[in-house]
Amino acid sequence: MDEAHGVTTCVGIDVSKVRLDVHLRPSGEAFAVSRDGKGLENLAERLAALEVSLIVLEATGGFEVTLSAALAGAGLPLAVVNPRQIRAFARALGKLAETDAIDKTDAIDAQVIALFAERVRPEPRPLADEQARRLGELVARRRQIVEMIGMESNRRRQAADTRLAKKIERHLAFLEKALADIDADIDAGVRASPAWREAEELLTSVPAVGPVTARTLIAELPELGQLDRRRLAALVGVAPFNRDSGSWRGHRMIGGGRTSVRNALYMAALVATRHNPILKHVYQRLLARGRPKKVAIIACLRRLLTILNAILRDGAPWSLETRHV
Repeated sequence: MDEAHGVTTCVGIDVSKVRLDVHLRPSGEAFAVSRDGKGLENLAERLAALEVSLIVLEATGGFEVTLSAALAGAGLPLAVVNPRQIRAFARALGKLAETDAIDKTDAIDAQVIALFAERVRPEPRPLADEQARRLGELVARRRQIVEMIGMESNRRRQAADTRLAKKIERHLAFLEKALADIDADIDAGVRASPAWREAEELLTSVPAVGPVTARTLIAELPELGQLDRRRLAALVGVAPFNRDSGSWRGHRMIGGGRTSVRNALYMAALVATRHNPILKHVYQRLLARGRPKKVAIIACLRRLLTILNAILRDGAPWSLETRHV
């Protein structure tokens, strides 16, 4: 970006199996590189020298993973978007089928993607690499196993038949072993990555945030530490919104967002109302003002999310003396 002249460079990249077509806005420069190690290295160096403000590429089902990892590793601002967004934008421009300036379809796509980057400005969010994807799958599987253990435990309590109860107990033992195994896999995955290990240590420095919550955030909320608190609250689904209908007035609701992240943060916030000095004070103050307990816990959840966001953003662990906002 040329600050002196206020010019920002946006980049659109069309990804195929063997090559990458690149288009720059507003200069109109276009070029292509091979989708191999040397091509990726050259592309990252070339774009880094331009100091671009945003790079956009489509989620193509796998071909973009290596590219996004290379660009994100170079510290470049990257957004991976749904192809439907690009196609809808192209149709609105009337450029989906043909253009007078460029004949090649891939080049047309790169040009439209660059224009999309310039005009729409999607939030830069690097795509998770293969290890991050695996961690996300492990965390999701752990959640499923915990849910199964809860359901089987309920069935065990309700079983009147002794033989049936013993079969359920054997299944519970199997699930407990599976849970221990997957916890070990998650621990090994986190410990294998210096970046994740540092993030986990920062997150768990906050009283009431344990390894499970920290790893859920690392795997399923990679935007943590990159967005402002309002955008992050909306992403998680804890931003309050009005729901007025008839006599139902003045009530605020939460919803949407990433349920698994919200559930993990809710349990952490519940513990924090007893063991985190700042959030305990917030919780007690809200109760004293007549707020329902659940409303007070959600308020503590939002405050906890703000604290965790600031801690990762600043790279500084929890401290009572620090204002984490």
